[in-house]
Amino acid sequence: MTLTAVQPHCLKAVIIAPHCLPTMDTMTENDYLIAWGLYAFAALGCLLVWWRLTRFMWRWLREPLRVLMAVLLLSPTIIDPVKEKFAPALAITALDLAFKVGNNAWRAVSDLLMYAIFALCLYAVFVLIRWPIERSRKARNAQAAANEQARHKDPEDDQPFGPAGDDRYVRPAAPRAAGPSRVEPRL
Repeated sequence: MTLTAVQPHCLKAVIIAPHCLPTMDTMTENDYLIAWGLYAFAALGCLLVWWRLTRFMWRWLREPLRVLMAVLLLSPTIIDPVKEKFAPALAITALDLAFKVGNNAWRAVSDLLMYAIFALCLYAVFVLIRWPIERSRKARNAQAAANEQARHKDPEDDQPFGPAGDDRYVRPAAPRAAGPSRVEPRL
């Protein structure tokens, strides 16, 4: 607070009469940054919860829903063009509609729609790039599985000294008796 903000007749009475001080109802730059930091932390927490809630869904439904939730939580809208102050568009829309405190609801809704269109277009480009890569990877994995299966089916290729069933150097197993296989000691 500077001395020019205090009325000259109240300079001596600042300590005695604090009601002479000017009211500080405006947000300083530091308060503004702290508020945005807290909001960003809370929005990221909400996004984490949303990711956990949508993890069971089909992938082509889950990913666009996550993009839309990120747009809802992270898109700003301007509230004071003179001071270039921004606020979360979802909060401005909710406050304007619930309490009828301002006339920024339409601007906030249009900002939300604009950011949603941009984000979904970027997501579509990402999907169009990812799709052929995944198809080629699946084809490559299927070919590798078929090769592996064919290799396990023909064991002759793995044996360097002949077929796998050739046991001419191994002693033949003793014939088994038809009776019980347990031998009891005789006393």
